[in-house]
This record gives sequence, structure tokens and C-alpha cells, in this order.
Amino acid sequence: MNWEVIGWSCVTVGVLIGICAVVLTFISSRNMKKNREAMRKLQEGIKVGARIMFAGGIYGKIVKIKDDLIDVEINKTTVVQISRYSIQNVIE
Repeated sequence: MNWEVIGWSCVTVGVLIGICAVVLTFISSRNMKKNREAMRKLQEGIKVGARIMFAGGIYGKIVKIKDDLIDVEINKTTVVQISRYSIQNVIE
């Protein structure tokens, strides 16, 4: 057996795996940055009177904001309290 060839083959495979890991980390960090930016923009659009759609697909209008809790009017007689992080979309 030629141990030198086996050693260099292992080094080559290790380098290729390292390069793949760096590329995947770079792509993942870019996607996370885009998601953070989209979430920041969404959170800026949350104000009293805004129409929203939250996680279950229910539409409503924001009535009151208290820190992380938001009161949402679904119809004229129904107001529910939700987490601000369950809002999926702010409707313009």
C-alpha cells in the first residue's frame, strides 16, 4: 500500500469538505440577513389602525398595542389578543 497517496487523498477530501462548509455558511448567513430585514420591516408597519393577517390566516385591524401583545379587532364585536410575532403580513 502506498500510504502517501492515501494521506493526500484524505487531505484533498478534507479540503473539499471545508470549502463546502464555508460556501453553505455564507449562503445561510445571507438568507438569515434577508429574513431579519423582512421581519424588521414588518414590525415597523405595526401601528394602531393597520390591517393585518396573522399566522392562522385571519384578517383584522389593530386596536391597541401593549409591548409584545396586540389587541386585534376581527369584526365589530370580537377583539382578540395576540403576540406581535404571530403577525404574518401588514396589509397596505
